[in-house]
Amino acid sequence: MKALSASEAAAAIEAGTLTSEKLVRACLDRIAASEPMVKAWAYLDPDLALAQAKAADMAKGGVLRGIPVGVKDIIDTYDMPTGHNSPIFAGKVPFGDAACVALCRTANAVILGKTVTTEFANRHPGPTTNPHNAAHTPGGSSSGSAAAVADGHVPLAFGTQTGGSVIRPAAYCGVIGYKPTYGDFNRVGIKMQCHSVDTLGLMARTLDDIALFRAVVLALPPVAIDRGVTAPRIGFCRTPLWDDASTDTKALLERTARGLAARGASLSDIAFAPAFTDILDDHGAITAFEGTRNYADERLRNPDMVSKELMGGSMKRGLEVTFDEYVAAQRKAVAFRVHIDSLFDRFDLLLVPSAPGEAPEGVEFTGDPRFNSIWTLAWTPCVTLPAGAGTKGLPLGIQLVGPRHADDCLLSTAAWVAANLS
Repeated sequence: MKALSASEAAAAIEAGTLTSEKLVRACLDRIAASEPMVKAWAYLDPDLALAQAKAADMAKGGVLRGIPVGVKDIIDTYDMPTGHNSPIFAGKVPFGDAACVALCRTANAVILGKTVTTEFANRHPGPTTNPHNAAHTPGGSSSGSAAAVADGHVPLAFGTQTGGSVIRPAAYCGVIGYKPTYGDFNRVGIKMQCHSVDTLGLMARTLDDIALFRAVVLALPPVAIDRGVTAPRIGFCRTPLWDDASTDTKALLERTARGLAARGASLSDIAFAPAFTDILDDHGAITAFEGTRNYADERLRNPDMVSKELMGGSMKRGLEVTFDEYVAAQRKAVAFRVHIDSLFDRFDLLLVPSAPGEAPEGVEFTGDPRFNSIWTLAWTPCVTLPAGAGTKGLPLGIQLVGPRHADDCLLSTAAWVAANLS
């Protein structure tokens, strides 16, 4: 069986030409074939997955109709361990589901298993490799979710983003990643890193699947992608970080901008106001200050079980950020959001890089989140679309940013962009 999208599979199950059990068995077969190389799963119990599939077939109905979902291993599941890629939590089973998982079960989903995360969704990597080339990282921190969706293990998966942990790995692995407007998705049952920016995100292989999955997490009727939208007003925002982009990425963005303009989009260059050229420093101050305090128990009670990257990196930095600096960064972030909001008086979306370039070689470094962190701080919805490959043959993506609380419009406009990519 080819790797069906969630929307295709749900339609086939509804039509009676497919069952959840058959779909889940196909996913498990694919995992058995490629997992030794990809290493996307932190926990997988095939018997439990098949039992859920059989129950879904018996129950019938539901928005997801027995579609399997991968869950990043910082998100609680009552019937599986949540390990956070940390020896502190190895084998620990939470008392209940995270809200997003419970909502998936309500929609008749199969929770297939737990996908690999970096330690506490920070920098210390897990074993996952890029399914396009095992010598390269899949990105992080939602490493396993991106790789699993890209390699056909599962059609849908959850990620989270504090800096660039949904958009960047999705771009590196050549799938669609979506970070919603901050606060739209419930975070109960998700390990907190930084309460000011942490955002639950989604990964899939089609925009229709993102729209379907989004409806489930919001407990709302699905809003179909509108493929009748007219050519949008696009702001080409290179951001103050443009010099950090690879030659491949710069060429891709420039080519994309020209191509979309040729197909009718109204396209203009846009830049941040000078006051916000260093906004990434404020993201760093906020996340370091909050992360050090949110991980107080791990840091103080189990310091020998926390990686050197975390203890000597962001936690150390967080202790050096003063409260006055933290407050100043928060105030600047508020002003930055107002500034970004104002750009959408002129534009329907912004075209920006998804990542500096192709996935870096090796799995020790999951890539630079700089091109994502600024939009995480802005609280804007973002989606990355696969857009060809770089000089090493690995996927490249383009990131589209929309106005806050207009996520459905962003997804529909993204569909116009995807249909008009060169």
